[in-house]
Amino acid sequence: MPTSWNTSYRVVDRTLVVPFTSVRRVISSAVHGGGIVHANGILNHQVINEKSPANDFSHEKDPSRYLGELAKRLKVHGRCVGLMTAVDMRCLVLQRVEAEGLWIEGFFTVGVSNAVRAGDAIVTQLPTKTEIKIGTINIILITNARLSSAAMVCAVGVATESKTAMLFSEDIKNMSGTHVATGTGTDVVAVASGQGPFCRFSGTHTKMGELIGRVVSQGIKKGLQKYRAWRNSSMK
Repeated sequence: MPTSWNTSYRVVDRTLVVPFTSVRRVISSAVHGGGIVHANGILNHQVINEKSPANDFSHEKDPSRYLGELAKRLKVHGRCVGLMTAVDMRCLVLQRVEAEGLWIEGFFTVGVSNAVRAGDAIVTQLPTKTEIKIGTINIILITNARLSSAAMVCAVGVATESKTAMLFSEDIKNMSGTHVATGTGTDVVAVASGQGPFCRFSGTHTKMGELIGRVVSQGIKKGLQKYRAWRNSSMK
């Protein structure tokens, strides 16, 4: 963990739990609690893909309901934003940046085995070799900045730009190997606004946009390093 850290969190079994001390506005495309909502916390849950007795695949039948029930079991009461990944929580990356009274703390799980380039034809069935270790890039950003609705939308855009730039920098190819990927087919960005300095805008000409770009670049780079090490060890 960075030496200075404000956001409370815990990892329970296969789930990252980020509870809020007060209700926050969160924007995301999460399968549970997506959109712009007032939330009491965020989950990032690792599902099990292997066909084993520990996995009944209920997360595939109704993922939103599954995550809602999980939140209750983990004592996250009220509205919750829930993300899913198949990346091992041991690959979790924490990253923090701050400047001029603003700070952003990020939680990242990075997997790229189902990497795509925006505009690729839809893949309805993954190759056998990727079925077990499917990837997702989940980005959770918590900030002290009080973001306007427009700034929240823009924050997701800047985070996505930064993620894609890092995938290009690391030469991550899409599943067919024909192009550099822009992301995966299941990526989620979640941004939680705070109660600190007001930010009307968060584009790349603003300090907020600069910080988002920095924290995401650093988080994705470290996440890719952990993901590669995890995949190499799991294939032995």
